[in-house]
Order: sequence, then C-alpha cells, then structure tokens
Amino acid sequence: MEHGGDVPWPLSAKYKGSFAYDTIKDRLPTILTKTIDTVHRMHTTIKQEYGSTAEEELKDVIGGMSKLRNELQTDKPIVPMENLPLGNDTSIWNNYLEKTKALYGSEPSWFKSAWLYVECYMYRRIYQSFLSSTLLREIDPFREQKDQGFFSSVKAIDGLLSYLQSTLKKIGETDKDQLKVLFEQFTEVDLWGNKCDLSISAGADNFQTISPLAQLDNYRPFVLVDNMDDMWEHLQTANAESPESVRLDIIVDNAGFELITDLVFAEFVISTKLVKTVVFHPKDIPWFVSDVTVRDIRWTLDQLFDSESPSMAHFGSIWKGRLITGQWQIHTHPFWTLPHDYSEMQSVAPNLYAELGKSNLAIFKGDLNYRKLVSDRQWVTTTKFDEALRGFCPTALCSLRTLKADVVVGLKDGQAKKAEKENSQWMVSGEYAVIQFSNIKSKFT
Repeated sequence: MEHGGDVPWPLSAKYKGSFAYDTIKDRLPTILTKTIDTVHRMHTTIKQEYGSTAEEELKDVIGGMSKLRNELQTDKPIVPMENLPLGNDTSIWNNYLEKTKALYGSEPSWFKSAWLYVECYMYRRIYQSFLSSTLLREIDPFREQKDQGFFSSVKAIDGLLSYLQSTLKKIGETDKDQLKVLFEQFTEVDLWGNKCDLSISAGADNFQTISPLAQLDNYRPFVLVDNMDDMWEHLQTANAESPESVRLDIIVDNAGFELITDLVFAEFVISTKLVKTVVFHPKDIPWFVSDVTVRDIRWTLDQLFDSESPSMAHFGSIWKGRLITGQWQIHTHPFWTLPHDYSEMQSVAPNLYAELGKSNLAIFKGDLNYRKLVSDRQWVTTTKFDEALRGFCPTALCSLRTLKADVVVGLKDGQAKKAEKENSQWMVSGEYAVIQFSNIKSKFT
C-alpha cells in the first residue's frame, strides 16, 4: 500500500488519458449499467421463485447498485462496507480504507485513488448489494454472461478437446523432446485463452469461436517474454526429486473458454505425469464479470459431461472423477477478492501464503493477477520481474497473461518502443503477451 520512495506510484484515474482513467470514466459505469439491466430482467423469474418479498429485495439490490454508479461517476469519497451477515471480510475492507486515508492524508475517491483499489471495491460493493438481501444472496449477476461465453465457444472447445484426446492416445510413443514441444503448445493455448475477458470488453461479447491451436504460429511473435524453458526445467527438477508429490496450483482467471484451456493444461500435465496434483484457486464471490467461481467450474464440468460431443463428454467424465479422487482440488480463499496486492499476502493471509508454499509451481492467469503480482504500479518496462514482485515468493511462480492494462515489466531495452511503433495500444489490446517465471524462493532455501 505504500507510495513513493523506492517503488513507483500506483496506476490511477487521476492521470487523465491513462487506461485507468478510461476504465473508471467509461468501462466501469458501463459494467454497472449492464449489471443493473441484467438484474432487472430477473424480476419475473425471482418473483415466481421467491414471492413478493424477494421482489422488494430486488428493488433494494438495484437501488444499491444505482447508488454505487452515481458515487463512481461523481467521484464521491469511498465509503466503508456495511457490516452484513456473511460479509466476513468487512473489517478487512474497512481497515484498508482507514489505512489508505492515513497514508495519503485525504479521503480516497474513484478518480484520485489507486485504480486497483477502487476497481476491486466496486465489485465488492456489487456483492454487498446482494448480501443486504435475505433471499437473493446467492445470485451471481454475471452468471448469464459467463454461461453464454461457454455456449458461444462450444465449437472451439470441441476442437481443442478432440485434439487433446488424440494427443493423449499417442503419448506413450512420445520421447522427452516431443513431450517438451507438446508442453509448450498447451502452455501457449492456456496463455492465449486469456484473450477472452468480459471485464475488459465491459461485458460485450468476447468469446472464442475457433481454437487457438491453429493460430499459435501467428501469435508467437507477440509473446514479449517467454520463460517456458524455465517452467519446463523447474518441473523436470521437481519430478526428479519427488515424482509422487509434484503439485501445480492454478490461480484461474476467466470462465468460459479460458477455463477450458486451464483444464486442458491441467489434464496434460497430469496425464503425462509431469505433476501428481493440480489445485485450482477460483473466487468465492462474483468478481470482475467473468472471473471463475466454484460454481463455474462445477457447471462447466456438468456441461461437458452432458454434451453430445464424444470428446467433451469424455473429459467431462474424467475431470469429474479427478475431483472425486483428489487429483484435482478446488481451494477458495477470501484474499483473492480483497484489494491487496500479492506482496501483502504473507501478512494479510499467512495461511494462503503457506498453502501456496506447498506447491511446486503456481501459475497466475490473466491481467488482474498480474496487476496484483506487480502491485499495479508505474514500473519502467525494463524492471526485473523479480523486483516488481516485491518479495512475493511463496513458491516458484509463472504468469500467463495477455496484456490488457498499462503495466508490464521484464522487457528488454527497445521492446516497448518497438511494440509501441507496431500498435499504440499494445499494452491494453490483448494482442501481446508474457510468460514470466520467477523462483525467488529457491534463493532463500
């Protein structure tokens, strides 16, 4: 949370013309409006299912989000979270607000404070609107958009799962060099699955209609940092030391097609015995429109299992089984939906930090995870990735991220200038990507 001194200032909407400014000014109000409209369309269904009491609660939910939109658009001061039943993180949020006031000596507000803070705050306030009700607490206002993202990507999903199935049938004939090529291919598929993000498109359709497999050669020149060799060698070393206990954690990002690419990567590393266990870390509340919740994982597996596509049904069955046997696990933690960056995890959520420390490798998917990894600050693009992590090192980690926010580190001299020349929106368009590996922990053990 600190500012100035040895670290750059946070990204903020106070810098007019920045992506943060455009997000607070245009993108977030649009998301709120679409969310309000979505909830309003639930009126008839909710009345039929829950009765007239729920109808009144729905009006309060919509009123809460409308009030939030007004506060945002008029740059009102950030207000404390309400102390509501099931709001177990309320005190953490309110303590963060008080510390921010003390640090900057002023009231935090939408266009003056750190972008990461106020954007996370908005989604927690949306959740608060539902928490304030009795009957509607479990509603995910983004569920319809996430589900549609899956259905609109079925052709691409089917193609990818068919390819995975045929690849795994021949895996016994594969030597180590060929296995590495396949590892890199499925890593790249998981990387480019991250192009689908409804919070960046402000809830507009942003689906995958074709499998990225056919596009990998075209995408490769846009990978600005490629540490796949380091990932591969790290897993090889882990297997040599303790092949029966290698664990991979995936801090997932978006539902829909990207979640499928996460599951595909997990299946590949399990089936090829590169890892023994995969732990998925979704959000435990609706978040950033398309972020994965526990419900989204289970719903996705149900859709695959019930599919008429042989490959989709095949993996739907296998993946449900992996959750039952414990080869795949789902862990949630409230820290993932707090405003803190990851350099604060060890002090704010020491149990989560310790849990990640049990893993051999943690993959952080997507833009929000990257922003939190590097504290969402105005780093010089040539800053070392390890330095920008600011001491966050529970285990070896890798970021798979397509660029959709104006922060990136670890580039070589001249790379940023070259990308800028090719595309003035290179940092926010989702066309460029990084695969960044760090193993700071090994230097302390």
